[in-house]
Amino acid sequence: MHVLDNPVWHALTGPQRTLGRTTELTGRFDPDVAPFGALASGSVTDSVWEDLAQLVGPNGTVSLTGDPPDPPPEWTVTARFAGVQMVGDDVRIPGMDVGSSPPGSAESALPVPMPLGPVDAPEMLALVEVTQPGPFERRTVEFGGYLGIRIGGRLVAMAGERLRPPGYAEISAVATDSNYQRRGLARHLVLAVADGIVRRGDIPFLHASTTNIGAIRLYESLGFTIRRPVVFLLLEAPG
Repeated sequence: MHVLDNPVWHALTGPQRTLGRTTELTGRFDPDVAPFGALASGSVTDSVWEDLAQLVGPNGTVSLTGDPPDPPPEWTVTARFAGVQMVGDDVRIPGMDVGSSPPGSAESALPVPMPLGPVDAPEMLALVEVTQPGPFERRTVEFGGYLGIRIGGRLVAMAGERLRPPGYAEISAVATDSNYQRRGLARHLVLAVADGIVRRGDIPFLHASTTNIGAIRLYESLGFTIRRPVVFLLLEAPG
């Protein structure tokens, strides 16, 4: 099985093990980091779901992604979304270091993406609140790799990294304030984040909802290709 067939599990049992908890059968990120959990690759039995329920806690929630099996009847499916997983094997623009862009390129006329960290979390949460790019919690910034664009001192756009299964890094939280859209900021940030991923020897990938046609077209224009369809399940554990 390819690591991208179960990226949450491979991230939790690999580079990002300190951001969550795992057992032999299941794992999940700390709730204030991300809502994602995972089942170990292989057969799914009742004991797997019992194990996940112990991690999540009574009436707790967890999100499974990829091709998750339907849960037992005592679990509640609160949301189900269809999406795609896209991989950027060929995404690279030489000279896209943070703070520089190829002379004469469209990116060279845009504000410089600057690193974001825990001190910027309140502004990042505020931007997520109005743009709704997907799950983003108080400690999500600890995934690292976040870049932002400020105009007039205010954070108006950002993007960063989330899951890091071995050899790959997921681009996530691509968000632009509605007053600053259609200026190429999202494209600029995705390229900058992707370039940083490639420069350390990993391959960028991302997920998008099938209904977000505009985002999928943007990512395809940057060199991302659809690898597989995925499902996002939000589950509530038994009480």
